[in-house]
Amino acid sequence: MEIQKTLRSSVTISGCGLHTGMFVTVTIFPASADTGIYFKRVDIVDAPIIRADVDNVSDTSRGTILEVDGVKIWTVEHLLASLRGLGIDNAIIELDGQEIPILDGSARPWVDAIKKVGIKDLEVVSKSYTIREPIVYVDKEADIEMMAFPADDFQVTLLIDYKTKVLGKQFATIRNLNDFATEIAPCRTFVFLHEIEILLKNNLIKGGDLDNALVFVDRLLKPDETERLARLFNKNTADLKVEEGLLNNIQIHFDNEPARHKLLDFIGDLALVGIPLKGHFITKRPGHKSNVAFAKLIKKQIMEEKNKVPVYNPDLPPVYDINTIKTLLPHRHPFLLIDKIIEVGDEHVVGIKNVTMNEPFFEGHFPEEPVMPGVLVVEAMGQTGGILALRSVPDPEKYSTYFVKFDNVKFRNKIVPGDTLILKMQLSNPIRRGLVQMHGTVFVGTKIAVEADLMAQIVKNKEL
Repeated sequence: MEIQKTLRSSVTISGCGLHTGMFVTVTIFPASADTGIYFKRVDIVDAPIIRADVDNVSDTSRGTILEVDGVKIWTVEHLLASLRGLGIDNAIIELDGQEIPILDGSARPWVDAIKKVGIKDLEVVSKSYTIREPIVYVDKEADIEMMAFPADDFQVTLLIDYKTKVLGKQFATIRNLNDFATEIAPCRTFVFLHEIEILLKNNLIKGGDLDNALVFVDRLLKPDETERLARLFNKNTADLKVEEGLLNNIQIHFDNEPARHKLLDFIGDLALVGIPLKGHFITKRPGHKSNVAFAKLIKKQIMEEKNKVPVYNPDLPPVYDINTIKTLLPHRHPFLLIDKIIEVGDEHVVGIKNVTMNEPFFEGHFPEEPVMPGVLVVEAMGQTGGILALRSVPDPEKYSTYFVKFDNVKFRNKIVPGDTLILKMQLSNPIRRGLVQMHGTVFVGTKIAVEADLMAQIVKNKEL
């Protein structure tokens, strides 16, 4: 199992934002397990916090911008790609301005700084998501296609084709994030010459220069054009050299550096899903807008699976029958309230309770309109969750689970004789120090009957 990670100590980097031109200092702090990635604007009163979440993206026109309650963080993709590429799940990022510095236009300065201080294991299992079925995003007008397929690791295959001779078709791949630091992180952002005037007219690229971007042209420049661009970038005309379509005289790191940079952006934008992903991602002509749309599709899929009604097929043998359950739980008639377990994994369990008119509680609740008491439904959830909790300890028959808290209990539909309860319990956080936090959902058919958040303590039984 993969372990969550953070930095060993803080990292501080300063520089100008690509579009705002503002000088900003960024400090990345270590964070505890299950924190995730957060940005904090320390230049604003009360230091508002913005989670690195795809639902907080407000603009993707020339980079990825996060925004909550009018507070923005510009151009987050390179830094997020660096964190994801190095396997860092938890960090608090403080900045005293609105835009992450562009630095040299790549992710390498971030990667080098983080690697210098080191990466720390947090001894808590990472919550990754594995693509289980194809996810497809298509924008026919922009000629963009994105697909995700099941795979055991994170892989990307990427194609760009802007119908220009200067770049042609370029491919880039990454088969394992272990290669990110050397193969992807050094690749710089790029722009076409004809885009520069448009960006300037829109009051952008105030922090752009020939040291932090590759500028490609389709033709040789005329002398007056060279002079105008030299003034624009504060360069001598002798410093502007067009070699094979490259405006400046920076040496490219790879023949397909633009494609690799697009892959870098893709990784950074996909990090906004919020958890590490496993799958093979194939993308054609990606951009920030499509990356974010694709990330939203993936997050939607994750949420739908999390809330999906479990399939109960009585013809299939249970994972645990009632006799096995009795070896794990101390409860007995009339208080053993689950009949079988039909599904169990590292983070979830699904139990079944068949409700009949012979239940003793129906005698008084209520004689004329029998309804299963809500407190007993919650007890059934707790017993189902206890099966999941006890899977985390050796010799589970020597332990018991004691529930210490129930929150956000919602009774949505009555449960009556003849109903079959499908009880799904999902870990909300990894089990630590014997504390178990779960979210439970009880279904009758496809309808939700009860929901609740539960916390339990795993305790070793006293020896007789």
